[in-house]
Amino acid sequence: MDMVIVGSIGYDDIQTPAASGSDLLGGAAVYSGLAASFHLRTMDEEPTKVGLVGIVGDDFSVYDQMVLEKAGLNLAGVVRAEGETFRWSGKYEGAMESVETLATEVNVLADFKPELPDVWNNPEILFCASTHPATQVAVLDQCPGAQLTVLDTFMLWIESEFETLSEAMRKVDIAVINEQEACAIADDEILPRAMKSIMSGEALHGGSGAGPGPRCLIVKRGSGGVLAMLPGGALALPAYPTDKIVDPTGCGDSFAGSLLSYLIGRQGVLNDLDAIRNALVHATVTSSFTLGGIGVTALGSIDRGIYHARVDKYRRIVGIS
Repeated sequence: MDMVIVGSIGYDDIQTPAASGSDLLGGAAVYSGLAASFHLRTMDEEPTKVGLVGIVGDDFSVYDQMVLEKAGLNLAGVVRAEGETFRWSGKYEGAMESVETLATEVNVLADFKPELPDVWNNPEILFCASTHPATQVAVLDQCPGAQLTVLDTFMLWIESEFETLSEAMRKVDIAVINEQEACAIADDEILPRAMKSIMSGEALHGGSGAGPGPRCLIVKRGSGGVLAMLPGGALALPAYPTDKIVDPTGCGDSFAGSLLSYLIGRQGVLNDLDAIRNALVHATVTSSFTLGGIGVTALGSIDRGIYHARVDKYRRIVGIS
């Protein structure tokens, strides 16, 4: 398997100044999986070696299952259980730089203990999306042969499961988190300093004496772009200047899925600034498409010609050939 993604699969109720919707297909695994699949297929209907690991309830529709399968995603790691699927409700206002969570219904996700298919235990890339840190640790322990390990998180786990989150962050090669999360982990509002503290392990539970953090830290900054720190240096890129902002939900997840799809097949990627820069370009542009529709509608219907034209435009903007 090229990439295994572990995370939530659920339904979202979303309100933004531009649109609203209920019972929308969502979840971190869904957004990141759709993005990765888009980049790993040369044509529609082509299967990919991207597998999702998650749990859904008996209310998860056959139509939504078909949407994921049609996108080329392997659902052998998705369990269907009695009960209701994970649900999230959120509201954006103004410039939509932050979201107000109105409700989170964990449902079947509460008792989920992931068991990866045996043939998935040695993926090229293992991405633990923003699910419970204990789940991330369990999955990382199941995949000792993964060539590149990556995680994301969110504020709930920083506030309530910091010790376990610290354990997970010490196990991965790359952490992809947002600016608010990075500053909260390090208790430092100066982002570059916070990032260095996380990578050294000083900001994590137990301090640097318990071991270093991830070797690479990529921080999503919304309209501020992205800042990445690697063993060999740092990279910064702006956001794509789009004026079509409908719904920011899932932008960070689609960013991660796109980023990782461009690291498949590359050796020594943590020391390859050019490879990371190229991956960040595609992650940034893909996120700009995700913004353009409610839920996964825009992400799931990207025109490849328009996509590549936007990539070319963005490269010219930032001066990358």
